[in-house]
Amino acid sequence: MRDLHLGTCRLLVVGINPGLWTERVDAPFARPGNRFWPALHAAGITEWPVDAREGLSDEDAAMLARRGLGFTNVVARATAVASELTREEFRTGGAALESAVAEQRAARGGPQIVMVAGIGAYRTAFSRPKARVGRQEHSIGGAETWVVPNPSGLNAHETVDSLARAYAQVYARLTGMPRPAG
Repeated sequence: MRDLHLGTCRLLVVGINPGLWTERVDAPFARPGNRFWPALHAAGITEWPVDAREGLSDEDAAMLARRGLGFTNVVARATAVASELTREEFRTGGAALESAVAEQRAARGGPQIVMVAGIGAYRTAFSRPKARVGRQEHSIGGAETWVVPNPSGLNAHETVDSLARAYAQVYARLTGMPRPAG
C-alpha cells in the first residue's frame, strides 16, 4: 500500500502492515469487516462513512486530505496476518517511520500527531515493552505519539464504539476541540 498524504497530513495514522486485501485495492484498512472506517466516522473524524473495500474514491481521498489525515504502516510488506512479520521487520520499520516523520516535520511541519493502531506493533517497533494504549512519552520523529487499539476483527474485545472513543480523544487533541460524549 502506498503512503497516503504522508507529506501533507497533521495526523498520521499508522497501521501494522497492509493485509493482502489492502494491498490489492491500495487503500488503508480496506478488508471487509475491519472496524477502522466505521469507528473513524463514529468519532466524528470523517465527514461521511468511508467504504474502502474496493479502494478509496477520489472524493474519499480528498476529504481525508482536507481533514488532515495521512496513512502509512510500520511494516510495508503485505501479509495474510501480522503474525507473519518478524521482530526485525518491526524494528526496521519503526526506524524508517521515525526518519520519515522527522523528515516530513522538518520539511513541511507535519504530522503533528502520529497515531499507531496496535499496541503490540508499537511495543516491538520502538522497543517499548511496557507501553500502554494512550498518549506516549516517546515521540516518533518529534511528533506527539498516541497508541490506539487495533481495529482488526482479531482484536475481538474492542468494538466500533470503544475504538471511536480512542480515535476521538486523539483527534480532539489535534484540533483542540472537546471530544464528543460517548
